[in-house]
Amino acid sequence: MKTHLLFIVRLYVTYIVAFILIKPVFMLYNSVTPVLFSDILQVIRHGLIMDCSVAGYLIIIPLLLILLSVWLSPAKWWKPTMTVYFAFVALVLSVIFISDCALYPFWQFKLNAMALSYMGSLKGAVDSVSTGFVIAGTASVILFAGGLFFIQYVSLPTKTEKATHRILLSIAILILGVGAFIGIRGGFGKSTMNVGTVYFSDVLFLNHSAVNPAFSLFYSSLKAEDFDRMYRFFPEDKADQIFQEAHYSTLSHHTDSLLNTTRPNILLVIIEGFGGSFTEHIGKRKNITPNFDRLIDEGVFFSHFYANSYRTDRGLVSILSGYPAFPETSVLQYPDKCQNLGAISSSLLENNYSTEFIYGGDINFKNIKGYLLSNGYQRVFGDTHFPSEIRTSHAWGVTDVIVFDTVYQRITHKPSQPWFSTFLTLASHEPWIVPFQRNGLDKVANSMAYVDHCIGNFVDKIKHTPLWDNLLLIFLPDHGIGYPEGVTVNDIQRYHVPMLWLGGAVREPRTVNKICNQTDLVATLLGQMNISHASFPFSRDVMSKDYRQLAVYMFNNGFTVIDSTGYTSYDLNSSKTIKSCPLPSSERMKMGKTLLQKYIEDFASR
Repeated sequence: MKTHLLFIVRLYVTYIVAFILIKPVFMLYNSVTPVLFSDILQVIRHGLIMDCSVAGYLIIIPLLLILLSVWLSPAKWWKPTMTVYFAFVALVLSVIFISDCALYPFWQFKLNAMALSYMGSLKGAVDSVSTGFVIAGTASVILFAGGLFFIQYVSLPTKTEKATHRILLSIAILILGVGAFIGIRGGFGKSTMNVGTVYFSDVLFLNHSAVNPAFSLFYSSLKAEDFDRMYRFFPEDKADQIFQEAHYSTLSHHTDSLLNTTRPNILLVIIEGFGGSFTEHIGKRKNITPNFDRLIDEGVFFSHFYANSYRTDRGLVSILSGYPAFPETSVLQYPDKCQNLGAISSSLLENNYSTEFIYGGDINFKNIKGYLLSNGYQRVFGDTHFPSEIRTSHAWGVTDVIVFDTVYQRITHKPSQPWFSTFLTLASHEPWIVPFQRNGLDKVANSMAYVDHCIGNFVDKIKHTPLWDNLLLIFLPDHGIGYPEGVTVNDIQRYHVPMLWLGGAVREPRTVNKICNQTDLVATLLGQMNISHASFPFSRDVMSKDYRQLAVYMFNNGFTVIDSTGYTSYDLNSSKTIKSCPLPSSERMKMGKTLLQKYIEDFASR
């Protein structure tokens, strides 16, 4: 029994060691600057959790074969079967690792499902490189595969006789299988393993070096969709014509000024699920968000502001990158596309701002950390940056009152350099359990009241610091929720959310009644700062003179278009209009289809 178990352990370690050794090779081959030994150690340390995940996948079949060998005679089939499996693993991994290393200088992202799309044009790809390059690559594959096969093969037990302690060995194998599963998912956290889990630096090459290319390839293959065929409502020239005629301008032209400075310090607070339904100004409810409602009279309030989608991962991309959501696809599932979206943070970083992101929960969730570090955030803080005793003060991590205090301490001790900080709250989320109670509220509304309480205390405290004079404090939600009961996933009420700009940097209190989207924050903010936002093709400056009132939101398998004449919701499954208010509008529908087609065309090209 001991022989079988040691075999699995040796095999597991063999895979991990192979993954570790390939990392410095990748770095030395692809780096354009000298590789520091400390960088190699950092890459290995942060990439280890993903290496363990891939190793866990690879030992599943050996575990199953050993389990069969416990109950069946292995003399004739066990060793040959394992030999074939070892050869297959060695060949596949060697092709993946060598291809990843060789292609990175051309692609600048890790091997992913895109590589599979080039298999039909393999001859053209080979013809585009030198014969020496092909020979060197082929030789490297053979050498790596041969070495890995040999190391796996010699780990095979010399004796494969039938185990005498079947039940004990079966239990031991089951325990190893559970351990492998834990490694596969990346531990016990709420988020499962994704490419962004191993991101740790604002230097993208180091993050890429930490990613196991086998995981990147298979993860992206599972997520792959044929974007070139999705949402094709019109011929391309017709869609371009409709788009141009709609005057969908992303320029800042004679912008109406909201600020008294073009270089404020900026704190962006993204409030989990904080829909307009909970506020007095939008939802006509007085007892849930009294602090937020009173602050509206002190700042710039966007009264007809709409979320782009219904989930945090999608809302973050819309807010930070000015990039639209999709009915089914989450942009964060595609790390290679995420890394070139750009964001408020990357634009401000180029203008000498320091940048950071703070969240009390699992920052690896849905590849959030990878996305942030790829788009201009120099420092990213999650639950593991807080003391262990408070990491579970809420079901999703560190409760908001603690993180608000942490944010206060950080921003009030920042140097004079302009800075941009983003804080994502989490307490106003299921299971709606918070350390706060306001009489007369159900648990959902009470969780929003808790966040409102935190906001009120935070603003009142920061007002009495010198920081306030040059501070722009922006509050908006990542998305709305289905509240009150009966509000469906496609209901316009769910997407009508508040956005509020506060602080000494605000010129004067006012209400902006223009219809706009989360995606418009990027262009509107950068427009106020006289910073170019030309690289954000779907973000519009709401305060620009030629801004056309329009908002779009996506729900599961559908979209809604809102303009000054009303709104129209469309179901993609049935290809029918769900609701149109006050009257049906072919123009709204045509615009919605055109925008969705333009969105997916842009996404497919990235």
